[in-house]
Amino acid sequence: MTTIVTGAAGFIGYHVCRALLARGEDVVGIDSLTNYYDVGLKEARLAQLAPQRGFRFQRIDIADKAALLALFDREQHATRVVHLAAQAGVRHSLVDPYAYVASNVLGHVTVLEAARRLGRLEHLVYASSSSVYGGNTKLPFAESDPVDAPVSLYAATKRSDELISHAYGHLYALPQTGLRFFTVYGPWGRPDMAYFKFAEAISRGEPITVYDNGTLRRDFTYIDDIVAGTVACLDRVPAPGDAPKLFNIGNNRGEPVSELVRLLEQCLGRPAILRLEPRPMVDVAETCADLSAIEQHIGYRPATPLALGIPRFVDWFVKFRSM
Repeated sequence: MTTIVTGAAGFIGYHVCRALLARGEDVVGIDSLTNYYDVGLKEARLAQLAPQRGFRFQRIDIADKAALLALFDREQHATRVVHLAAQAGVRHSLVDPYAYVASNVLGHVTVLEAARRLGRLEHLVYASSSSVYGGNTKLPFAESDPVDAPVSLYAATKRSDELISHAYGHLYALPQTGLRFFTVYGPWGRPDMAYFKFAEAISRGEPITVYDNGTLRRDFTYIDDIVAGTVACLDRVPAPGDAPKLFNIGNNRGEPVSELVRLLEQCLGRPAILRLEPRPMVDVAETCADLSAIEQHIGYRPATPLALGIPRFVDWFVKFRSM
């Protein structure tokens, strides 16, 4: 069995590739290795995957129509696609909006066009985001909640992906499942995320910026739980004619950022120097995932609370920094 994974050098993509390879599957990894954050970290992830039997890598930008279509045409034996490549980061969309439209909208369409050329395609699972819920105040967020008022361009592009996928399901009977990820963290994570940036700063004795006195709450979800849910959804192949599905995948518990800081201080053995600032307009006050739909679909139940996941991240972080 062969699965094509876009964003293979990314945080979630790397872990999904590892999980599929561990099951003895073949994986074709795709990534453009953009410099949005340290390319060295992406290369280090790929270095972990490269020696594993069944893994092949292609450096391709998913918005490059000719290159992506040519690759999929060569991989006609592939039966599944996990589409995780995207321009990430809510705040960076204020700096480079064009990158989000190119990768998250044009790139998504290109992946769908390529996937529908796979004669044996059984299932395509793609990444959406909890950001689509915008400024919703009803908690926890449920898939039936309105998602027509995004507060960032990143969120708008992810909601666009969901609508585009729905159209492709209707037009071409493309079997798809979208996953709305909630604040994923853990080893080999993204250095632009708060938990990673905080760990770096605390380790160096530098200040960290905390918004609204640390009262913002996030549904922090450990990477192992995300991967288990993603792979289980991938294995649940839609019946012919099924409309594309959308599921939250999170931890069902909004934790205050102040608790994240406390755990990092405890694990790193150093106090944080706080720089308190008001919340930016692109940030929401709280996120929390209603998981009833995905639990009913695949039996998904996250098993890793923040108090267990942060020590695991810090253990990896300390070792990685010493390499």
